[in-house]
Amino acid sequence: MKKDPFGRHKSHSEPGPGDGGRTGSWRVKRPVIDLTKCIPAKKNKPACFTCWLFCPDGVITRTIPPTINYEYCKGCEICAEECPAEAISMIDEAVFIKKEK
Repeated sequence: MKKDPFGRHKSHSEPGPGDGGRTGSWRVKRPVIDLTKCIPAKKNKPACFTCWLFCPDGVITRTIPPTINYEYCKGCEICAEECPAEAISMIDEAVFIKKEK
């Protein structure tokens, strides 16, 4: 461990998906990315990634196309609110539960 300028020990670890446990089971709405609207997916270039930047749980990848890890997504809707292309819509989780059965 290293010390900060004030002589305190600090950790070099960073939070990541799953630090708080799997949370996807109690999500009410699921974010779904429309790849026809998503800027990185449309341009096939590393552009935008606003959803990745604002995701408080770090469950959106910075890949082309971006993906969402639903095991840890809480469905907070921040990605959908911040997406400049309006490529992310929030769909009721019940729709996916019915399809999976």
